Amino acid sequence: MTALPQTTQPRPRPLRGLRAYLDRVYWVDLVLNIFRIVIIALAVIGIANTLLTGTYTPSQWLSLSISGLAQGSIYALIALGYSLVYGVLLMINFAHGEVFMAGAFTAYFVAAWTASSGLLAKYPIPSILLWFAAAALVSMVIAILLERIAYRPLRNAPRLVPLITAIGASFFLQYTFRGLYGSTFKSYPTVPQLAGTVNIFGTPIPIVQFVVFLAAIVLMLALQWLVEYTKMGKAMRAVSENKEIATLMGIDIDRVIVFTFAIGGALAGAAGIINGLYRPQGVNFYMGFFPGIKAFTAAVLGGIGSVPGAVLGGLFLGLIESVGPALILAGLGIPATNQLKDMLAFAMLVLVLIFRPQGILGEKLAEKKA
Repeated sequence: MTALPQTTQPRPRPLRGLRAYLDRVYWVDLVLNIFRIVIIALAVIGIANTLLTGTYTPSQWLSLSISGLAQGSIYALIALGYSLVYGVLLMINFAHGEVFMAGAFTAYFVAAWTASSGLLAKYPIPSILLWFAAAALVSMVIAILLERIAYRPLRNAPRLVPLITAIGASFFLQYTFRGLYGSTFKSYPTVPQLAGTVNIFGTPIPIVQFVVFLAAIVLMLALQWLVEYTKMGKAMRAVSENKEIATLMGIDIDRVIVFTFAIGGALAGAAGIINGLYRPQGVNFYMGFFPGIKAFTAAVLGGIGSVPGAVLGGLFLGLIESVGPALILAGLGIPATNQLKDMLAFAMLVLVLIFRPQGILGEKLAEKKA
Protein backbone atom coordinates (compact mmCIF):
# COMPACT_ATOMS: atom_id res chain seq x y z
CA MET A 1 0.00 0.00 0.00
CA THR A 2 1.57 3.18 -1.12
CA ALA A 3 1.70 6.10 1.27
CA LEU A 4 -0.15 9.18 0.31
CA PRO A 5 2.04 12.09 -0.51
CA GLN A 6 2.10 14.60 2.30
CA THR A 7 1.16 18.07 1.33
CA THR A 8 3.02 20.82 3.07
CA GLN A 9 0.92 23.81 3.83
CA PRO A 10 2.57 27.18 3.31
CA ARG A 11 3.41 29.15 6.38
CA PRO A 12 1.12 32.13 7.01
CA ARG A 13 2.59 35.34 5.89
CA PRO A 14 3.26 37.95 8.62
CA LEU A 15 0.80 40.30 7.01
CA ARG A 16 -1.90 37.65 6.94
CA GLY A 17 -1.23 36.82 10.64
CA LEU A 18 -1.45 40.48 11.60
CA ARG A 19 -4.69 40.81 9.67
CA ALA A 20 -6.13 37.79 11.47
CA TYR A 21 -5.10 39.27 14.83
CA LEU A 22 -6.76 42.58 13.98
CA ASP A 23 -9.92 40.72 12.97
CA ARG A 24 -10.07 39.08 16.40
CA VAL A 25 -9.43 42.28 18.38
CA TYR A 26 -11.92 45.08 18.72
CA TRP A 27 -10.56 48.50 17.85
CA VAL A 28 -11.56 49.73 21.34
CA ASP A 29 -9.32 47.09 22.94
CA LEU A 30 -6.51 48.05 20.61
CA VAL A 31 -6.78 51.73 21.50
CA LEU A 32 -6.88 50.88 25.23
CA ASN A 33 -3.78 48.69 24.92
CA ILE A 34 -1.91 51.50 23.15
CA PHE A 35 -3.10 53.95 25.80
CA ARG A 36 -1.88 51.63 28.58
CA ILE A 37 1.55 51.35 26.99
CA VAL A 38 1.82 55.12 26.58
CA ILE A 39 0.78 55.81 30.18
CA ILE A 40 3.19 53.24 31.60
CA ALA A 41 6.01 54.64 29.47
CA LEU A 42 5.33 58.22 30.59
CA ALA A 43 5.17 57.17 34.25
CA VAL A 44 8.45 55.25 33.99
CA ILE A 45 10.16 58.15 32.23
CA GLY A 46 8.93 60.68 34.79
CA ILE A 47 9.94 58.54 37.78
CA ALA A 48 13.34 57.76 36.27
CA ASN A 49 14.07 61.42 35.51
CA THR A 50 13.05 62.52 39.01
CA LEU A 51 15.10 59.87 40.80
CA LEU A 52 18.17 60.26 38.59
CA THR A 53 18.32 64.04 38.93
CA GLY A 54 18.03 63.81 42.72
CA THR A 55 15.79 66.86 42.97
CA TYR A 56 14.29 65.70 46.27
CA THR A 57 16.15 64.37 49.28
CA PRO A 58 15.12 61.22 51.21
CA SER A 59 13.95 63.49 54.02
CA GLN A 60 11.58 65.28 51.64
CA TRP A 61 10.23 61.97 50.30
CA LEU A 62 9.54 60.82 53.86
CA SER A 63 7.74 64.06 54.70
CA LEU A 64 5.62 63.83 51.54
CA SER A 65 4.75 60.19 52.24
CA ILE A 66 3.59 60.78 55.81
CA SER A 67 1.57 63.81 54.72
CA GLY A 68 -0.04 61.68 52.02
CA LEU A 69 -0.91 58.92 54.48
CA ALA A 70 -2.53 61.45 56.83
CA GLN A 71 -4.65 62.95 54.04
CA GLY A 72 -5.40 59.51 52.64
CA SER A 73 -6.69 58.28 55.98
CA ILE A 74 -9.34 61.03 55.89
CA TYR A 75 -10.35 59.96 52.39
CA ALA A 76 -10.51 56.36 53.60
CA LEU A 77 -12.88 57.17 56.46
CA ILE A 78 -15.28 58.96 54.12
CA ALA A 79 -14.90 56.24 51.48
CA LEU A 80 -16.03 53.63 54.00
CA GLY A 81 -19.50 55.21 53.95
CA TYR A 82 -19.70 54.84 50.17
CA SER A 83 -18.54 51.22 50.31
CA LEU A 84 -20.88 50.23 53.15
CA VAL A 85 -23.96 51.65 51.46
CA TYR A 86 -23.02 50.22 48.08
CA GLY A 87 -22.32 46.84 49.61
CA VAL A 88 -25.82 46.67 51.12
CA LEU A 89 -27.98 48.57 48.60
CA LEU A 90 -25.82 48.59 45.44
CA MET A 91 -26.30 52.36 45.17
CA ILE A 92 -23.94 55.32 45.30
CA ASN A 93 -24.87 57.83 48.02
CA PHE A 94 -23.59 61.01 46.40
CA ALA A 95 -24.91 63.02 49.35
CA HIS A 96 -22.30 61.39 51.62
CA GLY A 97 -19.92 64.34 51.19
CA GLU A 98 -22.60 66.59 52.67
CA VAL A 99 -23.03 64.16 55.57
CA PHE A 100 -19.33 64.73 56.21
CA MET A 101 -19.86 68.50 55.96
CA ALA A 102 -22.84 68.52 58.32
CA GLY A 103 -20.92 66.90 61.17
CA ALA A 104 -17.77 68.96 60.68
CA PHE A 105 -19.65 72.25 60.32
CA THR A 106 -21.85 71.68 63.38
CA ALA A 107 -18.96 70.48 65.53
CA TYR A 108 -17.11 73.69 64.72
CA PHE A 109 -19.43 75.59 67.09
CA VAL A 110 -18.79 73.02 69.81
CA ALA A 111 -15.05 73.38 69.20
CA ALA A 112 -15.26 77.18 69.32
CA TRP A 113 -17.17 76.97 72.62
CA THR A 114 -14.56 74.68 74.21
CA ALA A 115 -11.82 77.06 73.10
CA SER A 116 -13.55 80.23 74.33
CA SER A 117 -14.54 78.69 77.67
CA GLY A 118 -11.02 77.43 78.38
CA LEU A 119 -11.99 73.75 78.36
CA LEU A 120 -9.72 73.03 75.40
CA ALA A 121 -6.67 74.46 77.15
CA LYS A 122 -7.37 72.65 80.46
CA TYR A 123 -8.75 69.35 79.16
CA PRO A 124 -7.68 68.91 75.53
CA ILE A 125 -8.46 65.19 75.18
CA PRO A 126 -12.02 65.34 76.64
CA SER A 127 -12.68 68.44 74.55
CA ILE A 128 -11.60 66.72 71.33
CA LEU A 129 -13.66 63.66 72.23
CA LEU A 130 -16.63 66.00 72.66
CA TRP A 131 -16.00 67.30 69.14
CA PHE A 132 -15.99 63.75 67.82
CA ALA A 133 -19.24 62.91 69.64
CA ALA A 134 -21.02 66.00 68.30
CA ALA A 135 -19.86 65.49 64.71
CA ALA A 136 -20.62 61.76 64.71
CA LEU A 137 -24.08 62.30 66.18
CA VAL A 138 -25.08 65.00 63.69
CA SER A 139 -23.73 63.10 60.68
CA MET A 140 -25.41 59.91 61.88
CA VAL A 141 -28.80 61.64 62.20
CA ILE A 142 -28.44 63.23 58.75
CA ALA A 143 -27.52 59.88 57.18
CA ILE A 144 -30.49 58.12 58.81
CA LEU A 145 -32.88 60.86 57.65
CA LEU A 146 -31.49 60.57 54.12
CA GLU A 147 -32.15 56.85 54.09
CA ARG A 148 -35.65 57.15 55.55
CA ILE A 149 -36.88 60.12 53.51
CA ALA A 150 -34.93 60.07 50.24
CA TYR A 151 -33.86 56.48 49.57
CA ARG A 152 -36.27 54.03 51.20
CA PRO A 153 -39.30 54.99 49.07
CA LEU A 154 -37.15 54.43 45.96
CA ARG A 155 -35.58 51.14 47.00
CA ASN A 156 -37.31 49.18 44.21
CA ALA A 157 -37.04 51.96 41.63
CA PRO A 158 -34.67 51.77 38.63
CA ARG A 159 -31.01 52.31 39.52
CA LEU A 160 -30.88 55.80 38.00
CA VAL A 161 -33.68 57.21 40.18
CA PRO A 162 -31.90 56.94 43.58
CA LEU A 163 -28.76 58.32 41.94
CA ILE A 164 -30.56 61.48 40.82
CA THR A 165 -32.22 61.70 44.24
CA ALA A 166 -28.81 61.52 45.94
CA ILE A 167 -27.52 64.42 43.84
CA GLY A 168 -30.60 66.45 44.70
CA ALA A 169 -30.21 65.62 48.39
CA SER A 170 -26.59 66.79 48.18
CA PHE A 171 -27.61 70.25 46.95
CA PHE A 172 -30.46 70.39 49.46
CA LEU A 173 -28.09 69.75 52.38
CA GLN A 174 -25.54 72.24 51.10
CA TYR A 175 -27.96 75.14 50.96
CA THR A 176 -29.81 74.10 54.11
CA PHE A 177 -26.60 74.40 56.12
CA ARG A 178 -25.73 77.60 54.29
CA GLY A 179 -29.00 79.02 55.57
CA LEU A 180 -28.40 77.68 59.08
CA TYR A 181 -24.75 78.62 59.58
CA GLY A 182 -24.01 81.22 56.90
CA SER A 183 -21.67 81.20 53.94
CA THR A 184 -18.52 82.58 55.56
CA PHE A 185 -15.47 80.40 56.10
CA LYS A 186 -14.68 79.31 59.65
CA SER A 187 -11.64 77.70 61.25
CA TYR A 188 -11.30 75.11 63.97
CA PRO A 189 -9.31 76.23 67.04
CA THR A 190 -5.75 74.96 67.13
CA VAL A 191 -4.77 72.44 69.77
CA PRO A 192 -1.43 73.50 71.32
CA GLN A 193 -0.52 69.90 72.18
CA LEU A 194 -0.61 69.01 68.47
CA ALA A 195 1.38 72.00 67.26
CA GLY A 196 4.88 70.52 67.63
CA THR A 197 6.98 68.22 65.49
CA VAL A 198 8.91 65.00 66.02
CA ASN A 199 12.11 63.97 64.27
CA ILE A 200 12.07 60.74 62.27
CA PHE A 201 15.45 59.94 60.70
CA GLY A 202 16.30 63.61 60.99
CA THR A 203 13.07 64.77 59.33
CA PRO A 204 10.69 67.00 61.33
CA ILE A 205 7.17 65.58 61.03
CA PRO A 206 4.15 67.44 62.50
CA ILE A 207 2.61 65.63 65.46
CA VAL A 208 -0.87 66.27 64.09
CA GLN A 209 -0.13 64.04 61.09
CA PHE A 210 0.60 61.09 63.37
CA VAL A 211 -2.51 61.75 65.45
CA VAL A 212 -4.69 62.02 62.34
CA PHE A 213 -3.31 58.80 60.87
CA LEU A 214 -3.54 56.81 64.11
CA ALA A 215 -7.07 58.03 64.89
CA ALA A 216 -8.24 57.04 61.42
CA ILE A 217 -6.57 53.62 61.65
CA VAL A 218 -8.24 52.93 65.02
CA LEU A 219 -11.68 53.79 63.60
CA MET A 220 -11.09 51.64 60.52
CA LEU A 221 -10.00 48.66 62.63
CA ALA A 222 -13.07 49.11 64.83
CA LEU A 223 -15.29 49.04 61.73
CA GLN A 224 -13.55 45.95 60.40
CA TRP A 225 -14.08 44.20 63.75
CA LEU A 226 -17.77 45.21 63.73
CA VAL A 227 -18.32 43.87 60.21
CA GLU A 228 -16.43 40.63 60.68
CA TYR A 229 -17.14 39.55 64.27
CA THR A 230 -20.46 41.00 65.46
CA LYS A 231 -23.99 39.76 64.86
CA MET A 232 -24.99 42.97 63.09
CA GLY A 233 -21.88 42.76 60.92
CA LYS A 234 -22.83 39.24 59.85
CA ALA A 235 -26.33 40.50 59.07
CA MET A 236 -24.85 43.29 56.95
CA ARG A 237 -22.80 40.79 54.98
CA ALA A 238 -25.84 38.54 54.54
CA VAL A 239 -27.99 41.40 53.23
CA SER A 240 -25.16 42.42 50.91
CA GLU A 241 -25.00 38.91 49.49
CA ASN A 242 -28.72 38.29 48.95
CA LYS A 243 -31.58 40.32 50.40
CA GLU A 244 -34.30 37.78 49.66
CA ILE A 245 -32.52 34.90 51.36
CA ALA A 246 -31.54 37.17 54.28
CA THR A 247 -35.23 37.98 54.75
CA LEU A 248 -36.10 34.28 54.76
CA MET A 249 -33.46 33.75 57.45
CA GLY A 250 -35.26 36.24 59.71
CA ILE A 251 -33.01 39.29 59.20
CA ASP A 252 -34.73 42.67 59.43
CA ILE A 253 -33.42 44.29 56.24
CA ASP A 254 -34.68 47.79 57.10
CA ARG A 255 -32.91 47.68 60.45
CA VAL A 256 -29.66 46.55 58.83
CA ILE A 257 -29.81 49.26 56.19
CA VAL A 258 -30.50 51.97 58.78
CA PHE A 259 -27.58 50.69 60.85
CA THR A 260 -25.34 50.77 57.77
CA PHE A 261 -26.23 54.40 57.04
CA ALA A 262 -25.73 55.28 60.72
CA ILE A 263 -22.25 53.73 60.86
CA GLY A 264 -21.24 55.37 57.58
CA GLY A 265 -22.52 58.73 58.81
CA ALA A 266 -20.70 58.44 62.14
CA LEU A 267 -17.43 57.66 60.34
CA ALA A 268 -17.97 60.66 58.05
CA GLY A 269 -18.52 62.91 61.09
CA ALA A 270 -15.35 61.57 62.72
CA ALA A 271 -13.51 62.23 59.45
CA GLY A 272 -14.72 65.83 59.64
CA ILE A 273 -13.09 66.30 63.05
CA ILE A 274 -9.89 64.62 61.90
CA ASN A 275 -9.88 66.92 58.88
CA GLY A 276 -10.43 69.88 61.21
CA LEU A 277 -7.42 68.87 63.29
CA TYR A 278 -5.27 68.39 60.21
CA ARG A 279 -6.45 71.41 58.19
CA PRO A 280 -8.34 73.79 60.55
CA GLN A 281 -9.22 76.31 57.84
CA GLY A 282 -11.94 76.06 55.26
CA VAL A 283 -15.05 75.04 57.21
CA ASN A 284 -18.12 76.08 55.23
CA PHE A 285 -21.27 74.69 53.63
CA TYR A 286 -19.37 73.61 50.48
CA MET A 287 -16.53 71.79 52.24
CA GLY A 288 -17.95 68.31 51.60
CA PHE A 289 -17.96 68.42 47.81
CA PHE A 290 -14.31 67.78 46.92
CA PRO A 291 -13.57 65.40 49.83
CA GLY A 292 -16.73 63.50 48.88
CA ILE A 293 -15.61 63.17 45.26
CA LYS A 294 -12.10 62.16 46.35
CA ALA A 295 -13.51 59.59 48.78
CA PHE A 296 -15.73 58.15 46.05
CA THR A 297 -12.62 57.94 43.87
CA ALA A 298 -10.83 56.14 46.70
CA ALA A 299 -13.72 53.69 47.10
CA VAL A 300 -13.66 52.89 43.38
CA LEU A 301 -9.86 52.59 43.40
CA GLY A 302 -9.94 50.06 46.22
CA GLY A 303 -13.01 48.21 44.98
CA ILE A 304 -16.45 49.61 45.71
CA GLY A 305 -18.23 47.58 48.37
CA SER A 306 -15.01 46.36 50.01
CA VAL A 307 -14.09 47.75 53.44
CA PRO A 308 -10.36 46.91 53.14
CA GLY A 309 -10.51 48.21 49.57
CA ALA A 310 -11.87 51.59 50.72
CA VAL A 311 -9.04 51.88 53.24
CA LEU A 312 -6.40 50.88 50.71
CA GLY A 313 -7.87 53.16 48.06
CA GLY A 314 -7.94 56.15 50.42
CA LEU A 315 -4.33 55.69 51.51
CA PHE A 316 -3.24 55.09 47.92
CA LEU A 317 -5.03 58.22 46.72
CA GLY A 318 -3.49 60.31 49.50
CA LEU A 319 -0.01 59.08 48.58
CA ILE A 320 -0.61 59.77 44.89
CA GLU A 321 -1.76 63.32 45.64
CA SER A 322 1.24 64.00 47.87
CA VAL A 323 4.06 62.10 46.18
CA GLY A 324 2.79 61.80 42.60
CA PRO A 325 3.30 65.41 41.44
CA ALA A 326 6.91 65.44 42.62
CA LEU A 327 7.67 61.89 41.52
CA ILE A 328 5.99 61.72 38.10
CA LEU A 329 4.94 65.15 36.85
CA ALA A 330 8.15 66.96 37.81
CA GLY A 331 10.18 64.34 35.95
CA LEU A 332 8.17 65.02 32.80
CA GLY A 333 9.02 68.73 32.97
CA ILE A 334 5.47 69.84 33.80
CA PRO A 335 5.43 73.18 35.68
CA ALA A 336 3.42 73.94 38.83
CA THR A 337 3.06 70.26 39.70
CA ASN A 338 1.50 70.87 43.14
CA GLN A 339 -1.46 72.60 41.50
CA LEU A 340 -2.16 69.46 39.47
CA LYS A 341 -2.62 67.02 42.35
CA ASP A 342 -6.41 66.92 41.83
CA MET A 343 -5.92 66.16 38.15
CA LEU A 344 -3.51 63.38 39.05
CA ALA A 345 -5.96 61.88 41.56
CA PHE A 346 -8.79 61.68 39.03
CA ALA A 347 -6.38 60.46 36.35
CA MET A 348 -5.53 57.57 38.67
CA LEU A 349 -9.24 56.73 38.83
CA VAL A 350 -9.43 56.58 35.04
CA LEU A 351 -6.28 54.44 34.87
CA VAL A 352 -7.50 51.98 37.47
CA LEU A 353 -10.82 51.67 35.66
CA ILE A 354 -8.92 50.95 32.44
CA PHE A 355 -6.41 48.47 33.89
CA ARG A 356 -8.63 46.88 36.57
CA PRO A 357 -12.28 48.00 36.35
CA GLN A 358 -13.33 46.24 39.58
CA GLY A 359 -10.70 48.13 41.63
CA ILE A 360 -7.64 46.94 43.50
CA LEU A 361 -9.44 44.56 45.88
CA GLY A 362 -12.81 44.42 44.15
CA GLU A 363 -14.36 41.26 42.80
CA LYS A 364 -15.94 40.80 39.41
CA LEU A 365 -19.69 40.79 40.01
CA ALA A 366 -22.05 38.48 38.31
CA GLU A 367 -24.32 40.10 35.74
CA LYS A 368 -27.40 39.70 37.96
CA LYS A 369 -25.76 41.43 40.94
CA ALA A 370 -24.02 44.13 38.93
